[in-house]
Amino acid sequence: MQKPSKIVIEKKPPQLSDVDLDGSYITDRDSYESKLKKLQKRILAIQQAYHHQGRRAIIVFEGWDASGKGGAIRRLTERLDPRGFKVHPIGVPTSNEQGRHYLYRFQTRLPKPKSWAIFDRSWYGRVLVERIEELCPEHAWQRAYHEINEFERMLSDDDVRIVKLFLHIDPDEQLHRFDERLNNPYKRWKLTEEDIRNRDKWDQYTEAINDMLTYTSTQASPWHLIAGNHKWFARIQVLKTIADQLSEGIDITPPELDPKMIKAAEKKLGLTIKE
Repeated sequence: MQKPSKIVIEKKPPQLSDVDLDGSYITDRDSYESKLKKLQKRILAIQQAYHHQGRRAIIVFEGWDASGKGGAIRRLTERLDPRGFKVHPIGVPTSNEQGRHYLYRFQTRLPKPKSWAIFDRSWYGRVLVERIEELCPEHAWQRAYHEINEFERMLSDDDVRIVKLFLHIDPDEQLHRFDERLNNPYKRWKLTEEDIRNRDKWDQYTEAINDMLTYTSTQASPWHLIAGNHKWFARIQVLKTIADQLSEGIDITPPELDPKMIKAAEKKLGLTIKE
């Protein structure tokens, strides 16, 4: 009988203060688009390997309001086979989900074999917004660190690969992006009163985020902090992190063709494998 793996918290969990928000950036569009195209091609090959091998993956996006989660997810998915992934934007629980254990609505969204589940916000809302807005009692969000670690351990033990990303920006950059959204009719829908109110609780959220990183960055499912002040740089780092994590220890070589299919193609269609 296989024993469950032990949950081990990283010896030095990441903290927001570790992130150099302005230390790296990309200013040349051609360079950005070239790197983006190569990473998207690499991730497509990884997705195909997961499909052929019946593997599953979960990609979790957390971050400040306007930190670039949506833009990063679009760049991640725009060249993927749409049959092999599903994006789950997480908001307020539905009437059917309310009153149930908070992990219920995530358990119903876990990926099937050969597919990826991408979460735009996630179960970490219990220790972030629900903690800060007092939507659950303190003992509930304090208990959640252990529950979440056990949840992710269960998934990892079941051979599900988990990649967790937090996009970090500073208050000045967030204000700049809010201004851009407010004055762009096509982006105005992204800005909400809740986003504006949350700025008043920046310090509280910083403390909650650092606690989340401290107590849930495990060796099996570590957190990856992304410097998000510069969008092009952040998107490249997101895709590179995902590619590195999902390909580690995975054979992404395309599978050999079925000999029966090769014979059928030659006999029925006159097609042969070109050397």
